[in-house]
Parts: sequence; C-alpha cells; structure tokens
Amino acid sequence: MRQIGKANLEDIAIGAAVLGTGGGGDPYIGKLMAQHAIAQHGPVTLLDASEIEDDDLIIPSAMMGAPTVMVEKIPAGHEFVTSFQALEKYMGRKAKATMSIEAGGLNSTTPFIVAATLGIPIVDCDGMGRAFPEIQMLTPTLYGVSATPMALSDEKGNSCLINTINNKWTETIARTVTIDMGCTAMIALYAMTGKQVRETCVLGTMSLAEKIGFEIREARRLHRDGVETVLKVTGGFKIFAGKVSDLARRTETGFARGDVTITGTGDDNGSALKIQFQNEFLIAHKNGEPIATVPDLITILDAETGEPITTESLRYGFRVVVISIPSDPKWRTKAGLEIVGPRYFGYDMEFVPIEERVRAKSS
Repeated sequence: MRQIGKANLEDIAIGAAVLGTGGGGDPYIGKLMAQHAIAQHGPVTLLDASEIEDDDLIIPSAMMGAPTVMVEKIPAGHEFVTSFQALEKYMGRKAKATMSIEAGGLNSTTPFIVAATLGIPIVDCDGMGRAFPEIQMLTPTLYGVSATPMALSDEKGNSCLINTINNKWTETIARTVTIDMGCTAMIALYAMTGKQVRETCVLGTMSLAEKIGFEIREARRLHRDGVETVLKVTGGFKIFAGKVSDLARRTETGFARGDVTITGTGDDNGSALKIQFQNEFLIAHKNGEPIATVPDLITILDAETGEPITTESLRYGFRVVVISIPSDPKWRTKAGLEIVGPRYFGYDMEFVPIEERVRAKSS
C-alpha cells in the first residue's frame, strides 16, 4: 500500500503508453484529468493485489472508443464517476476499489479520477498487461469472468446499462452505443471479487508503468539512451529504426484504424517497416515479412527521448525506433490466442513469440 500523487502520475502516464502499444488513449489528457482530481480530493492509495479480501468488490473504470476522437472531444470529467456509481447501484454494493482495465496511456490514469473523487483505492493490476481494442480481450475472459453488467456514459449526461450473454456480445452492443455517443464513452464493467482479480488479472501493472516512466525521465535527465533504457526495463527487443514516411489513419466503426510506413535509417537503411493498427499496433512487416505480431507488444518510441508515440499522435517525418515486448504468458496460451492472436484480426499466420523471431534472425 502506498500513496499516488500528482508527480507519480507523470511517470505512470508515460510508462503506460509504452505498454499501451499505441492505444489506450492520449496519456497527456488522462494525466491532466487525474492530476486535477487528485489536486481536488487528495492522493490515491495504490493497493497490492494481496491486500484485497477474497469477497471485496472491485470495479474497473475506463474509456471506450477511438483515441483519435478523445483528443478533440475532451471528457467533462464526471462521466467516469457516473458510470462507476451506476454499476454500483445496479449491483447493490459499494466497490472496495477500482482498477485499470488495460495498460494504455489514458486508461491507466482515468481510474485515478474515480478513486480520488470517491475516496477509494486502486489495485495495482490491469486486465491485459498491454492495450487491446475490444472489450472481450481481457485475461478475465479466459477464466469465464463476465464483462457485464456494464455501465456507459457520455459528456452530455447520457448513460445506460447493458447485460449480455457473453463478452463478445458486450463488445458488439457497447460499440454501437459508443458510436452513438460520439465514438467515445466512459465505462465501468468486469466487476470482480478480490479473489478473481488475483487469479485472472495481470498483477503489478501500475508499478511497472511507473518504473518505466521514471527510467525514461531519468535517462533524459542524465543524457542516457532512452530507447535502450526502455528495452532494459521491459525486456523488449529493438526491431526497426527509421523515419515515418507514410501514414493512413481513419476513425471507423468506433476505432482508430490504419497503417504507418517507416523508412529505415542506420542499420535498417534500404528497408521499410509497415505497421497496421486498430487503436493498438497489431502487426509489423519488414520488407513484406512479419517480424512482430499480437499479442506481443509493438511500441513506437521517439528515437531521441525514448518516449512512446500513440497512434493518434503519429506524424509524417517523425524519427522513431520500433520495439517489441513479450506479452503476458496468459495471452500465449491456445485460449488467449483465439481472442487476441493474429488470426482473430484477420492475418493468416501463426503467432511466433518475439524472442523466437529475434533468435531465429540472429542465428
């Protein structure tokens, strides 16, 4: 148990954007909103998963929709709490704590808005160990945890609550509602017991995000290589370096979709890397051959600072380094790959762990 203040959120936002693989929302917006809530209501207690009781009610809170829209349609702030309290009321119980649904730039900091406003703690965990674009893509799904009942609300004051027969249907119905709300909505879902959180979620995510952010900041202060710092902290692999030479990005069916082409520099001179994304970076092809795929993390870093670049902030001419980080072991199982593997996203290929791809390339 420890206290998280405004300064801690600086590091959490940056570190979570590294883990967010380009998605999870703009870290700057989420950080500012969370810092404002803490300034008004005081610091938030971060609980280790071992500190929650088996029957405690834990309700995650997050944003759903296209990150590109969030940059222009800023939340009013009350929507996160509105959804959270609507779900509490429906369930007839007060939550012991909230948690992050994913390790994304915005979605790792927005739970702090709920926690600070309501005076409850946050559990040091998340439901993915990274960010994914669809609601059913959480590790609790692999263990039969239901995403519903689920509450959604928007900045205009609209709210609704849905129940579905499975988590894929939750995604389908909630996505339709989110589009009608303006392509973004604030949500509360996957209500779990403390025991379920410990058994099904990815633990220690907030602490890891904070450590990554801290090390990036320290590297910049000490004039160290920011990219190498990120690789060391995350256990990731450098897969490409170059300049953004083409970018196609659109908001479609409630997602930010598109692809980015990076022209190689240095050791990658003469090569090209193409990354396709659906909110998050999904697959990277070097000269037409896949070199990294979901569920492993693909992250684009600023070549000079090592800071992460999200899908909505990518621009032509950026000089970048692309890295890949091994995903949580839960995603590499048969059940995990069925809902987040390359074939789910329409790519006709088997998943190969990034460390095996790197080993094969060097041998």
